[in-house]
Amino acid sequence: MNGQNAPGEIYFSNNYHDLCQQYGTGAGFQFEFGCSRCHDTWRSAFQPYASGRVSGWLDKAVGSAWGALGRAGSEASAALDGLVGANWGPAKDAAFRRAIADAEGHFNRCARCTSYVCERCFSQAQGLCHGCAPDTAAEVAAAQQRGLNDAATSRAYDLGGSQGASYDLDRPFQLVCPECRTETHGANFCPSCGHRLGGQDACASCHAELPPGAAFCPHCGTRR
Repeated sequence: MNGQNAPGEIYFSNNYHDLCQQYGTGAGFQFEFGCSRCHDTWRSAFQPYASGRVSGWLDKAVGSAWGALGRAGSEASAALDGLVGANWGPAKDAAFRRAIADAEGHFNRCARCTSYVCERCFSQAQGLCHGCAPDTAAEVAAAQQRGLNDAATSRAYDLGGSQGASYDLDRPFQLVCPECRTETHGANFCPSCGHRLGGQDACASCHAELPPGAAFCPHCGTRR
């Protein structure tokens, strides 16, 4: 989107997409340019490529009348394809130059970072994009919000530290239930199947630890 210097040379930035189509009834030239800051896009006007459209029409005619035209039709189609290909490069360059000239009315080049940005992301008075020269009011509001977030985070950290003093660190944790494989998030019982977590089950009679899956206590014989 810089325009061109010497004849035949085209200078442009890389924030564009080539939407051109060489063959078929939709053959033509179109380019999409994007703002380097907000990434909004602008498309150049579609410029038809007549040779490509004629080739598309002929290919359809040859395909439908192949038996009648035979080799002559095939040679004619190949010759036209060659002509379309030969003219494509110069025609596309000319179309690209026109698209660049049109794009210059929608984008501005930052004097500091050299990026191309749209009107909303550019300060005409300074000749700079809002990335290099941010809006003061927006920066103040953003700084206030960052200060609020940092202060609230600091207070939350201190509160968590005070609560941590009474946290039971000796209690064993099972983060996945051994019975149903549900994530437990440190609970005492599985939220899915109710299985007791954080250690082996204890016998209700003698309080001895029960091995996983036991139906009876191996110490006193009480049914689980």
